[in-house]
Amino acid sequence: MSQSAMRRVAVDGVDLEVEVRGSGEPVLLVQAALVADEFLPLASQPALRDHYRVIRYHRRGYARSSTVQGPGSIQRDAVDGLGLLAALGVARAHVVGFSYSGAVALQMAADSPTWVHSLVLLEPPPVHVPSAAQFFAANAQLMQDYHHARGPVAALDRFLTRVIGPDWRAAIERALPGAPEQMEQDIGTFFDTDMPALLPWRFGAEDARRITQAVLHIGGSESGQLFAEVRDLMLAWLPQAEDVVLAGADHSLALTHPGEVAAALVAFLRRHPIPG
Repeated sequence: MSQSAMRRVAVDGVDLEVEVRGSGEPVLLVQAALVADEFLPLASQPALRDHYRVIRYHRRGYARSSTVQGPGSIQRDAVDGLGLLAALGVARAHVVGFSYSGAVALQMAADSPTWVHSLVLLEPPPVHVPSAAQFFAANAQLMQDYHHARGPVAALDRFLTRVIGPDWRAAIERALPGAPEQMEQDIGTFFDTDMPALLPWRFGAEDARRITQAVLHIGGSESGQLFAEVRDLMLAWLPQAEDVVLAGADHSLALTHPGEVAAALVAFLRRHPIPG
């Protein structure tokens, strides 16, 4: 993974590593958990980068952004995202969140509607769905593996085997060369900061009613029960939401189907331009 185009920007006492591509209406890609450059294939799509100012960054504790220790919070990540926009001189942006960062994007849109013009969600985390107990139980086992039984690398393998499959390392390497090694470097942030931030996060229908912006949910047809429930919940919470399901895609859709994600995203952005 080349980081040559990335620079560090001071935001609220920390430095966040940022890449800005193109020009036009700003599109903020909020980094998900664990894979620092998971949005790189999407940011590289000509349909997006040739028509929009694409802002991709590393959250605290990832790659060359400032280190972080201990639990974070979804609210803090949301404030960081807004602070980055301010530091870049962006007053209003389209905001895209994926998995963990779908929670961050929801929080940003609910708390700061003047900054977030539109909201795009790629399968936010299943912490509020009917089957959420399965998600919490799986994460409790992962934390046990990380802290006691198996160690960080084995815990990482167990997690991604469940989410992607036993060939996860080869699949991620094909899509994003160098990513597995970066993931091992950043694993402490994932387990010690991101998971403690996500699991207690509370966001419900009342919070969602504060989101009046245009919304798009993009999901995969093969993402399984939990993310099917996420889709249903997003469409119930956000009745204005548009919905795209990518045939054959699973929860790795940002890596495996970036062209299709970009096509759906750009079509949505064109329908909901930022007023000049």
